Amino acid sequence: MAEPRLYIEATLQADTLIGLPPGPARHAQVLRLQPGSSLVLFNGQGGQWSAEVVHMGRSEVQVRVSTHDPIERENTTSVTWAMGMPTNERMDTLVEKATELGVARIQPLVCERSVLRLQDERAQKKVAHWQAVAVSACEQCGRNRVPLIAPIQTLPAWLASLQQGSAPMGPRFVLSLRGTAAWQPSTHHEPLTFLSGPEGGLTEKEEAQALQRGFEPVSLGARTLRADTAPLMVLSVLAWMR
Repeated sequence: MAEPRLYIEATLQADTLIGLPPGPARHAQVLRLQPGSSLVLFNGQGGQWSAEVVHMGRSEVQVRVSTHDPIERENTTSVTWAMGMPTNERMDTLVEKATELGVARIQPLVCERSVLRLQDERAQKKVAHWQAVAVSACEQCGRNRVPLIAPIQTLPAWLASLQQGSAPMGPRFVLSLRGTAAWQPSTHHEPLTFLSGPEGGLTEKEEAQALQRGFEPVSLGARTLRADTAPLMVLSVLAWMR
């Protein structure tokens, strides 16, 4: 059986004794770990650490950190996916599976046809929830770097922010239902940015706004894929090419 993997937001060093934060501590208790149990820790800063439980209390779990393994399981292509948020639990599943398939950043968007519209505190809580979903997916699949779930924005606000963005985005693609050329994956492994709509897709106006920001319209074939299926199709292809 594989050793349990726990993500903690802390600096890790060899031969140190640390107390697990409340969330990971509860996870260790649910897994019924005992003193002497081995586990793996990672903090998203690269690689992973071997560790061993030395104390298991009702509210406190202490572990001894040992050796660092610099292993990485990232795709060679870094992908930012901006998406009109699908409704209900579909967004949870999409974040989970996109994380497993290697997405680097997810930008949730409110579009003209969006059913899910979140603002203020409710939006912040949802983003924190999705970030936790991404952490859990990394613990399960072996990734040592957690994708960022960005704060929710409207599509126009996000497109406007791209003019000021300092991070390289590489080629930009918008998934279109308007008879455009099929997307062809590249072997150059440069950063990629994708934009896709919610249920019903992007409106013609929204797609035109994306084109003005340098996005190239592409199709994923003759079938119309769900809002939560299309990103996973592209990410699966890029993960296979890693």
